[in-house]
Parts: sequence; structure tokens; C-alpha cells
Amino acid sequence: MFELRCISCGQSYSNDVVIFNCSCGGLLEVLIDINKISVKKRDFSRRPLGVWRYKEFLPIDPDDHIISLKEGGTPLYRGRNIGRMVGLTELFIKNEGGNPTGSFKDRGMTVGVTKALHFGSKFVCCASTGNTSASLAAYAAKAGIKCIVLLPSGNIALGKLAQAILHGALVVEIKGNFDVALNLIRKASKDLNLYLLNSINPWRLEGQKTEAFEILEQLDYNVPNTVLVPMGNCGNISAIWKGFKEFYEIGFINKLPRMIGIQAEGASPVVEAFKNGREDIIPINYPNTIATAIKIGSPVNAPKALQAIKESKGLIESVNDNEIMKAQKLLARFEGVGVEPASAASLAGVIKLCKLGIVKEDERVVCITTGHAMKDPEMIFNNYEKTIEIEPRIEDLRKILKT
Repeated sequence: MFELRCISCGQSYSNDVVIFNCSCGGLLEVLIDINKISVKKRDFSRRPLGVWRYKEFLPIDPDDHIISLKEGGTPLYRGRNIGRMVGLTELFIKNEGGNPTGSFKDRGMTVGVTKALHFGSKFVCCASTGNTSASLAAYAAKAGIKCIVLLPSGNIALGKLAQAILHGALVVEIKGNFDVALNLIRKASKDLNLYLLNSINPWRLEGQKTEAFEILEQLDYNVPNTVLVPMGNCGNISAIWKGFKEFYEIGFINKLPRMIGIQAEGASPVVEAFKNGREDIIPINYPNTIATAIKIGSPVNAPKALQAIKESKGLIESVNDNEIMKAQKLLARFEGVGVEPASAASLAGVIKLCKLGIVKEDERVVCITTGHAMKDPEMIFNNYEKTIEIEPRIEDLRKILKT
């Protein structure tokens, strides 16, 4: 019912082979035979919210032991206040910070760690800017297997680092950036018999495509015109696009949205490739942005992201750190939605593209926010208002309230 196929040369592989790249070097994707899926839309409403609500679309064998922390089922908020500010009548926020470890990575890990057990793996691994490590550590703990995570030294938000440590992962800081850590862990997965669960793992991305399924259900299958996704290693935008396509192919929807990827200006190699009409990515050796979750200079899934953009007739844009911080503050102060900086990149992109006239006022727009505000608490303390200390007197409190 499902197999692996290279997106570059088209070579197919058995689903029982542990492999992350084609022999040609291309990325792999999971192909599911839609014609063998008999589920109806009404069947979903009878099931609990979450990733496994869509089990027929997930590449798992019937006898696999599913590792789940009740991920998915995240809220889709109507952003009326910000919508009025930017001139959009239908602005929605898909808040992935509502997942068990606070980010969208949990959707991938429930499938990825389940597949790790399927393959008999006892030790899982990843490189991470923070959220992947936090999620993998939690799901490995649930599965009862060992976990090692490689992090770029000094470049991890404390909230994410604390999660990985709390859940019992072996945490190793590497002298270098995320791309250096990823290159090392990819080699280690082969040489040391570790099961790799970065987004180069095509099974993991299958869980993340359920974001699209949920969005469609939450909108009563009224397809968005545009979906904006922050891009770091670029796996999520391709996974979400794959989800939309599968619901289209089975006949649940009759059109597809436009996908827009948003990178931070200081870590935007895919933006440069897109705007210059190139399919090859020129890595940024020293990416720099306050949005640490997308601070990646050589995204491994860039070819999949570019494919999703091309197929959906979408685009890729960058936003600077000031735009990201402004969007984060707007979400918190006007919609009550707290997100980490990388998450706010999608809204920052909406604001920028509305001003440019690329996103129109009559569009139904969905912004994916990928991680919770408490992932990066020190950034909040460093960039927002300070607390006020007073004596326990009503007069002092009255003075503050008058200012």
C-alpha cells in the first residue's frame, strides 16, 4: 500500500528498507496508494482528535506498536483582530504550539518513533536547533528506547534544551552550527547503528502532513487560498502540501491552496534560490537570526520545498528579525496566542505580502505557527517590558496604574 520513491530519479524502494537517501543522492518520499483507502470524511468525526484520526493515510503496518502522546488536534484560531489591521477578512492561525512538547515536531515523531520500533531500532538520534530534540527525547522515553541529540553549542533556547534533558536524552553540544551537527549525526547513524529522525527521514514527514488534514476539517473543507509556513530545514512545508494533495486525490476537496514559505532574512538560502530561478541551494555558512528554530543555512529538504512551491504556484519570501518580533508581539497582544520567534515568521510574511499586494484582502489565509512561546523564554525577558517592583502599599500601586 505504500513505498519509498526518490523525488529526483523516481527509483522505488521497499518500505522495509532503512534508507534516507536514494542511491542517486536524491530525497525520498512515501507514496501511498490512495485507491486502496476506503475511509469517508464522516468517519473522522467519530474518532478522537489527533494524528491517528487519519490512520488510513499513515504508513504503518497493522501490527505496529504506535507510540503516541496524543499529538495533533491543535487549535485553528480566527485572527479577527490582526485580520482587521492587515485588511484580511479570513485570517486563521494554526497553533502547533498546542502539541505535547510544544511544537509541530510531535506529529512527525509519533510516526517516526513508531517506525523506529518497526525496524527494531533501540537507539534513535537527531541533530536539532531545539524542537526536534525536545520532541524526539519525549517520544523515545515513551517508547523505552535510547536517544542522543546533537545541538549547536550556545545556540539553543533554554526551554528546548531543558526538555531534552528532562526526558533523558543524551545531549551533546557540537562546536559549530546546526548544519555541522546534522552532517555528523547523519554519518553517526550509519557508522554507529542509530536510527535517524531528522526531517530527511521520509516516514517522519508523514505525521506532519496531518496538519493539512486538520486545517481542512476545521474549515469544514473550505480550502484556504493561501497557507504560510515558516521554513528552517524545509520539511514541514512539503509535508503539509503532501497532505493537501492526498485529500485532493481522494476527492475530499476539489482545489488546492497556494503554499508560501517564509525564511528569516539571515537564514534564507531557499529564498535566494527561488528568486533567482535556481534549483540548487547556495548554503549560508553563518546563518544569523533571532528565530533560532529556523536558523539553518543549508536546509536538507530544500528540493522538496521548492517542489511544493512550484506545484502550488506559490512563492518563498524572507522577513527580518524586526518583522518577526513585531508579528510575535501582535499575536500575543491582540490574539492571545503565544509563539516562539520562528513561529511568528508566517504572520510576518502575511503582513509583508499584504503590503505588497501579493496576498489579497478577500483570501482565506492560514498561518502555521510552529512552536510555543515558552520554548524561548529568555528571548522574551531580553526583548520585552521589564517587571516592576514596589512596596506593598496601595499608593504605590495607584501611581503605577496612572502611568
